[in-house]
Amino acid sequence: MASQLTTNGDALRLFFTDDIYLIRGEEILSVDEVVVSEDQPVIVVEEAPVSPVVSFPGLVEEPKEIPSFKFLGKNSRNILILVNDSEHEVSDEKGRELLRKIVKSVNLSANDFALLNYAGYAGTSYAQLQRHFSSVLIFAFGVTPEQLKMKAYPQNSIVVEEGVRLIFSSELKTLEEDPTGKKVLWGSLKQLGL
Repeated sequence: MASQLTTNGDALRLFFTDDIYLIRGEEILSVDEVVVSEDQPVIVVEEAPVSPVVSFPGLVEEPKEIPSFKFLGKNSRNILILVNDSEHEVSDEKGRELLRKIVKSVNLSANDFALLNYAGYAGTSYAQLQRHFSSVLIFAFGVTPEQLKMKAYPQNSIVVEEGVRLIFSSELKTLEEDPTGKKVLWGSLKQLGL
């Protein structure tokens, strides 16, 4: 069987009806100026279609890089706990104690989750966190959906975004002093079934 590969210029003109340009350095030759011989391969350079750039005011383009996160825990069960405290590593003593109680109530250990203080990563989106942590469950204490570039969700309730369960609550210090908020959060924690 004969080879179906051809370098014959007349045959190629039958298949390629668009203009073809050969680029050598700064010199651009049109297809009519290119002489093709049997021993010279033909190089076809196609330009990718260029889509117009549209700018939407107020829309922030998400950075492509994923920040290097410093977190506590081992994240073996892909559970992310976000806190937001610019003064402490996690929270004040009352807030840390409340977090211990919450973690214990849903039978989690430090190996199960990653604990990240969002105050050090302000502006990081939900998508960036997901690319790094691959979470199936996220607790956000003092981090709002808007800060994560998400739509608004109610506090202390389980919501699902792209198959990931999320619970947004107030900052640990504030939650410790809010008995109603703790009660609603406790009801949501019981529904998790961890």
